[in-house]
Amino acid sequence: MSDNSALELAKRLIACPSITPATGSVFDEMQDMLEPLGFEVSRFIAGDRPEDEGLGGAVENLFAIRKGAPGTRHFAFAGHLDVVPPGEGWATEPFVPEVKGDLLHGRGAVDMKGSIAAFVNALHRLPSDLGTISLIITGDEEGPARFGTVALMDLMAERGITPDLCLVGEPTSVNRLGDMMKIGRRGSVNMWITVNGMQGHVAYPHLADNPITKLGKILSEIDAIKLDEGTDWFQPSNIEFTDLSVGNPAHNVIPAKAEGRLSIRFNDQHSGDSLSALVREIVERHGGELNPIISGEPFLTPPGELSGLIAAAITEVTGVEPELSTTGGTSDARFLSKIVPVVEFGLCNATMHKLDEAVAVDDLDQLANIYALVVKRALA
Repeated sequence: MSDNSALELAKRLIACPSITPATGSVFDEMQDMLEPLGFEVSRFIAGDRPEDEGLGGAVENLFAIRKGAPGTRHFAFAGHLDVVPPGEGWATEPFVPEVKGDLLHGRGAVDMKGSIAAFVNALHRLPSDLGTISLIITGDEEGPARFGTVALMDLMAERGITPDLCLVGEPTSVNRLGDMMKIGRRGSVNMWITVNGMQGHVAYPHLADNPITKLGKILSEIDAIKLDEGTDWFQPSNIEFTDLSVGNPAHNVIPAKAEGRLSIRFNDQHSGDSLSALVREIVERHGGELNPIISGEPFLTPPGELSGLIAAAITEVTGVEPELSTTGGTSDARFLSKIVPVVEFGLCNATMHKLDEAVAVDDLDQLANIYALVVKRALA
């Protein structure tokens, strides 16, 4: 008899190296876990065309669905099987899952193969006729996210599939399982600033045009911007400079070009386009050029049915009352929020993306219990 515990399922997924963009064996394991439970599994590759090189390359995606009776509700679980590179210096092998004491070690244990394993384990406890359940699983969340969840949403749209509720299994807990869940996320936009000048000798500045001076004025003006004071659910938006580059090896040469980069994390008082326009006006007024790339817009799922279901299940299983938060970086919930109410809840995030990533074995079991309660009550 196979062991379908959350621990053993997590081990199976961790044992498949799946650095983003993920394809192959980890999806084989996922399919093998779901088909015996009655799920129809669809897999496809996106982003494998030559012109897509540089945007992450080939990405595998998986959509699995087990349909309930006509008229029953549809609950979706979303997650990703890709992981960030492990780096050097692990105490264990990153893709050889190992239990040491109370912890399961391995890349993806927390972010987020452990959560996916917990959800699959929860499925074993639920009746097959409960309602419609789907899993939206990508191999491109840690990377550019160009060919992952967005492509899965396109597939769902083609098939006329829209969930009623969606839970994303990102690691949201902070100090202990259940202390935080995410009902929204800030948006993210990165901007590249280029200022061209004219190279010349520093002793003859009238024969040159120094782009560093212009870039300095641009950055100073941007730095003075105060975007907002925050909202009831969001912290204030912030602008951070992340790079300056001139690349001038000579001390006596005025360079021909200077470049800067900034990142803005913003709440729902703004959009990526409005912020790009704000910065563009400053940059172009000083003779520069701006190239913004919007990674995601902010979203908020106001407290309601879904967050209430999850919070009640967390408290019942762990005794913890979760904080409803919008802090942190972006996730694929930013895409899914366009079609369905979405909340994020998962494991403790203390070791995600770090050396020796690890999850408490007991947390895997408790998370599976929480997920089972949420789905059962959502579809009852």
